[in-house]
Amino acid sequence: MRILLALVAVLALAAGLVAVAASRNLGPFDRPAPGGNIFAERALFTDPANRTLQAAGRMEAEGRPEDAAILREMAAVPSGIWLTPEEYPPGRADQYVVSVVQKSEAADEIPVFVLYGIPDRDCSGGFSAGGLEADDYRPWVEEIAESVLAVRAGDNVAVVVEPDALASSLECGNRDERVGLIAEAVDVLASAGITTYVDAGHSDWVPVDEMAAMLEEVGIDRVRGFSTNVSNYQTDEAEMAYAERLDRALGGGTHWVIDRGRNGNGATEEWCNPPGRALGRLPGFVDDGSGLDAYLWVKPPAESDGTCNLGPQAGEVYLDQALAMARAAGW
Repeated sequence: MRILLALVAVLALAAGLVAVAASRNLGPFDRPAPGGNIFAERALFTDPANRTLQAAGRMEAEGRPEDAAILREMAAVPSGIWLTPEEYPPGRADQYVVSVVQKSEAADEIPVFVLYGIPDRDCSGGFSAGGLEADDYRPWVEEIAESVLAVRAGDNVAVVVEPDALASSLECGNRDERVGLIAEAVDVLASAGITTYVDAGHSDWVPVDEMAAMLEEVGIDRVRGFSTNVSNYQTDEAEMAYAERLDRALGGGTHWVIDRGRNGNGATEEWCNPPGRALGRLPGFVDDGSGLDAYLWVKPPAESDGTCNLGPQAGEVYLDQALAMARAAGW
């Protein structure tokens, strides 16, 4: 019986994906973009298989129950669900995305996906190097968008597009390629009607006028808005001021989200696993009359920036640092 039920579920999933893929042959997705702040409608979704929770289980097994309890508390806070081609390559991203969206729909919650597959990714930092070939990038984004729509939940999902990609393009010398590829992602996600935020770096990086020009070129007017401070440590106040200046430079009326997962003690000149930081305040939607839709934990704060300051590989849980940030925040 279990085998039969599993087969039925697989066939249903496959049928949904085939139906959506078939509709792609008729042209763009051509779905209306969500008109409001979706974070005000539903709670944020927590990935039940997130790395922080897995690390808590290992710590419990090692006989460290107090530390494990802190990690479990961190793991329960909704964070971004990062999609990389190394973990979810073209042709294999669909089933994972569908499974997450099915779970979030069942919970009546909003998942926040983070696209992180741009060619020559992390060209300025190097710790998260990788990404797709340019010709493979749009099809990968299409696969993800189709998978969201296979569950008919395009207006109940948020996507952050390529943290640091635009901001680092100026120092990496690949501005035009990056702008073109992100414009492709914007075209796909906007046509699918998925709530989308294009990453705009943070307040201590690219001047507002230069970032606004790039956002205009990628088609920011077609999506919900932009994200700031992803994986960084700038304060809420600094990011809000930056976002408001950026909004004015774009002509007003756009929206944004701010990552506050690790900004409890603000930033230093060091960006890669800097010591002495603290978790930020909990995420949630905002209704203050500004363009701010929500404060989020886009970067799961327990995860390492890279093999700097004794950290593990980027994306792996950095136990000592995670516990230090939590305790510094009073957890």
